[in-house]
Amino acid sequence: MRNLRSGPLSALIVSGVLWGITVPLTKVALDGLGPMWLTVVRFGIAALPLLVMAGRTELRKAWRPEILAWGAVGYGAVIVLQSVGIGRTSVAHASLIVGLIPVLGAIAAVVLGRGGAGRTGWIGFGVAFLGIALVAGAGGGGATLSGDLLVFVSAALSAAFLMVQPGLLAGRRPLAVTAVQFTAAALAAVPVACLTEGAPAVPAAQGPLLALAGLIIAGTLIPYWLFAYAQAWVAPDLAGAFLNIEPVIGFGIGVVLFGDPFGPLQMAGGLAVIAGLVLTTLPQGGAVPPPPEPGAVPEPRPEPVLVGQATAGV
Repeated sequence: MRNLRSGPLSALIVSGVLWGITVPLTKVALDGLGPMWLTVVRFGIAALPLLVMAGRTELRKAWRPEILAWGAVGYGAVIVLQSVGIGRTSVAHASLIVGLIPVLGAIAAVVLGRGGAGRTGWIGFGVAFLGIALVAGAGGGGATLSGDLLVFVSAALSAAFLMVQPGLLAGRRPLAVTAVQFTAAALAAVPVACLTEGAPAVPAAQGPLLALAGLIIAGTLIPYWLFAYAQAWVAPDLAGAFLNIEPVIGFGIGVVLFGDPFGPLQMAGGLAVIAGLVLTTLPQGGAVPPPPEPGAVPEPRPEPVLVGQATAGV
């Protein structure tokens, strides 16, 4: 029984950690590929197993102009902007800004009348943005304002994607929708990559090549399935709370492995962002439901859609 209860929570923790390494992996991978070709390769390869598993019937349902368009924007444009920004800023800065996606999504939901936020939620919004301002103002570690702004714009696009995605998923299998959107992201980036970066080259160094493989497998496919499994048994608000792990991991890696500055301002800003994220995603009565009987197959909640890291990570 204990293992059945701990399984979904363990999956959430691991998925959060894996999505947390996507910004550092992107920073390394950019030494071998430009941001355009990195987007093409990442989503093109990640789409292949999803296309195979989705099935022709479900893929035909998902192969719609609006789904393709939002795949090109919500995955393709988002990751291109994010990658360009990561190349111009520090890992620590980018990780914290990407971590704002749930906050931006919550604000958009309130503005559009699709959700509500109590006093605690609004305090969380303010604290998180104050933290970003502190970290961005401190600078250092190769961080630039232009890089931070590009990552922020990509996060804002991801939040917009969050708002429209439920409508795109309605009546369709999420796996098929994600497969089509990954494909659209890769295809849309190809002509732009050819025009701006020329012909792609296989990364000569081992580090960027391994980072690219890590982005595809550990930063996209594995956390996607772990999060999908967990969402079958865990309340959505509790699952969302575990996304707060992502910026913590990325910020820590930036400081420890990339030598990003960690003075009083960075510490205060980082803690403020994390505290703000926690305040905006506090579980509202979410708890792990009774565990399934051995061998039981649950009626899953909607499969997650990877954004910005998804879920990352993408």
